[in-house]
Amino acid sequence: MDRSLSEEEQQDLLAWVDKIPFSRPKRNITRDFSDGVMVAEIIKHFFPKIVDLHNYSGSCKTQQKLSNWSLLNKRVFPKLEIYVPEETVKKIVISTPGVIVPVLSILKGKIEEKRVQITNNSPQYYDARSQEKPFSDVEIQQAEARIVAQLAEMKSAEAKAKPQHVTFYTEMSPATIRQILLEKELQVQDLQETVKVLQGKVSKLEELVRLKDKRIEHLTCLPETYKTKLELAG
Repeated sequence: MDRSLSEEEQQDLLAWVDKIPFSRPKRNITRDFSDGVMVAEIIKHFFPKIVDLHNYSGSCKTQQKLSNWSLLNKRVFPKLEIYVPEETVKKIVISTPGVIVPVLSILKGKIEEKRVQITNNSPQYYDARSQEKPFSDVEIQQAEARIVAQLAEMKSAEAKAKPQHVTFYTEMSPATIRQILLEKELQVQDLQETVKVLQGKVSKLEELVRLKDKRIEHLTCLPETYKTKLELAG
């Protein structure tokens, strides 16, 4: 993350940042992103479901800034395959010139990669009422194989997931209560993510059923096709 950007790359990055609607005006890129809030807003802009902005508080205090970045590193960045080292975070928090730019550049690249990935993985269905060409038998089998592989990956990811550790406190000071509430919120987020995974499985299975139906329809139509050809030949 220490790579220096060329002038052209920096201009491209700033133009990209300027297109994003932030909750506060941009004045100085080094200070603006020091608390991590605007980084969370960038991710929220492109992927609304993977970040909750209410978990990030704008602040001039170093401790709150570090807390925001720690939460990003723990809960959000892994979904984009990003990790910002602790030393880099400390430099960003104290508004060290030139440190945030490479981080934003990497974030931009990962966001663009994920958007392409999502687009490529979006299922395309054939409507029998339309004039589009139907799936061939081979294409249907290939699609089925991809879905089965994706379901296997989901199952493997579930097996590797670590159970969340719940901490209980005997002292109930205001700071402790806030910590407990934050942990509960994070646990709720984990459960919501589990629900999303299960919903994704249901979607994949429904897609598999639709493809099976299309394959059956395709195979059923073959005798009629051959019969028509024989009649025409006769």
